Amino acid sequence: MNSNPALAPEVAVGRLLPARAMALALLAAALLGTLTLALAVGAMPMPFADILGDEAALQRRVFTGIRAPRVALAGLVGAVLAVSGAALQGLFRNPLADPGLIGVSSGAALGAVAMIVLGRGLLGGPLAVYALPLAAMLGAVLVTLFLWAFASRYGQFSIVTILLVGIALNALAAVGVGAFQYLSDDGQLRTLTFWMLGSFGRASWPTVWPAALAMAAAAAPLFFVARALDLLQLGESEAFHLGVAVKRLKRRVILCAAAAVGAGVALSGIIGFVGLVVPHLVRLLLGASHRWVLPGAALLGGALTVGADLLARTIAVPAEIPVSLVTSALGAPFFLWLIARVRP
Repeated sequence: MNSNPALAPEVAVGRLLPARAMALALLAAALLGTLTLALAVGAMPMPFADILGDEAALQRRVFTGIRAPRVALAGLVGAVLAVSGAALQGLFRNPLADPGLIGVSSGAALGAVAMIVLGRGLLGGPLAVYALPLAAMLGAVLVTLFLWAFASRYGQFSIVTILLVGIALNALAAVGVGAFQYLSDDGQLRTLTFWMLGSFGRASWPTVWPAALAMAAAAAPLFFVARALDLLQLGESEAFHLGVAVKRLKRRVILCAAAAVGAGVALSGIIGFVGLVVPHLVRLLLGASHRWVLPGAALLGGALTVGADLLARTIAVPAEIPVSLVTSALGAPFFLWLIARVRP
């Protein structure tokens, strides 16, 4: 038994690190297993041995052209939403923060809905595969730029101003979406509703590759601010005196999260609860340090979204239900349990 109490914290940390590494490895294994299952299971079962056979040309085309890009997009979007949610919760020091709070998802929705209702020619032309995601991305970018300009000019980019502007932008976007819903015909309304509830059914390699590069480039800087986010939990003044450039940190996290989420939802539509619930689950497993929470959120977010998409496309074959219904059905009960668990 160690008789020196000064060494106790070091011993505790030494024991904690392998446990966290093991939990992170389990999350990576869960993601790999979910990806493998999602690639093999669907309306057309595709055992990997059969795909490699000489008489499996149709299965290979379905696998490479439809299922593989869909699974890849689901994993990327889930990872981006979860990492962005974890970073925003750390920045706002608010466990209820998620990417939708700053209006990015609503802006992307408004851009996509406007294209569905007004862009008949573009959606039917040679650029149809890019028209809808580009419109959604433009909506997310415009919302982010407005948030940046307004908060910088009138609120010195304070957390309170960002939250209030995000609430206002969400409300304005909801008005615009409602107006376009009223103006749409039956076919447009079905497409619009399905996009608003989230779907990876439009995934294709020509759109997934550019979105993947954009999401990776936007989300990567978030992993390098883990220590600054940990220090920020002590308070803005304390973090500043410990060497954190607080204003720069706010700008980096807000812009990176907005760009990453905008690139993701531009293809998938709005996926609920992933950015809100996954960071809480990861903190239960790995603790509160963002050094572990951010990579853990990426792994668990990807696994959860791929699994939710697998359920969405297999639970009612040959029909397909929106992914957000599955994520909300899984996330809402957990969130209620979490509220009951922490209630004094």
